[in-house]
Amino acid sequence: MADLGIWNSLEVVRLEERGVYLDGHEDGEILLPTYEGGRGLEVGAWVRVFIYNDSEDRLIATTKEPKIVVGECAVLRVVQVNKAGAFLDWGLSKDLMLPFGEQKRKVSEGLSVMVRAYVDEESGRLAATTKLGRFLGKDRRTFLEDEQVGLLVVRRSSNGYNVIVEGTHWGMIYHDQIFQPVTIGDKLKGYVLGLRDDDKVDVILHKPGAEKVGTLAEQIMSRLSQEGGFIGVGDKSDALSIQAMFGVSKKTYKKALGQLYKERKVLLERDGVRLVVNMS
Repeated sequence: MADLGIWNSLEVVRLEERGVYLDGHEDGEILLPTYEGGRGLEVGAWVRVFIYNDSEDRLIATTKEPKIVVGECAVLRVVQVNKAGAFLDWGLSKDLMLPFGEQKRKVSEGLSVMVRAYVDEESGRLAATTKLGRFLGKDRRTFLEDEQVGLLVVRRSSNGYNVIVEGTHWGMIYHDQIFQPVTIGDKLKGYVLGLRDDDKVDVILHKPGAEKVGTLAEQIMSRLSQEGGFIGVGDKSDALSIQAMFGVSKKTYKKALGQLYKERKVLLERDGVRLVVNMS
């Protein structure tokens, strides 16, 4: 059968003036209209198409690129609101429905909203939702420290920006770790700092490395000077305390401390780090 809301590779089985018909297997023949890319094809050809519902809820194919597919999130503009719900521009001839029950907050025409596309189990139709949380955190995958991951920026918070990591988990980029313009809806590459107890992922946008360790060492020395020569975050401290003070992973912090210790600039004490006053 053809999969609704995603890309399919289907075979042309019949030609007509208004387009070509594709083999949808259990779903029967599916029309690829001329205006949707069904021109110049021959019987037996295979074509990559996106399957959605037309205005009469029949399956229809297109070669046009939608702004979102099932299982993905994107920022879409509300083009109409009526008694049935809100309707979003997703780049296809029929707008994508955002039911009232799937609106975390009431939307209005002209507003751009972050949504996820899904197939409604009861109606079998494509729809959108702003209630993203119910789809996230279900995958028990493990993220490795410093692993490169795909990010989607969802909203701004007091701590930073909430992001969706690899389409499966909530994540956070902290304000003090952002050194480039960030906008809601941006798709970015980032790196894992660590996985929190609530299964949310702390991420950064810059690649960890030796240069970062050197910069962090300078920050530690500056902080020690400001705090009178001692800070209560050492190499044995928990990752959240380190993240709160310096915005880095425990692994990176320990590397920077190790560098300073070898240079005899700090002492690593049980409850923190102490500046070596006499560095001659």
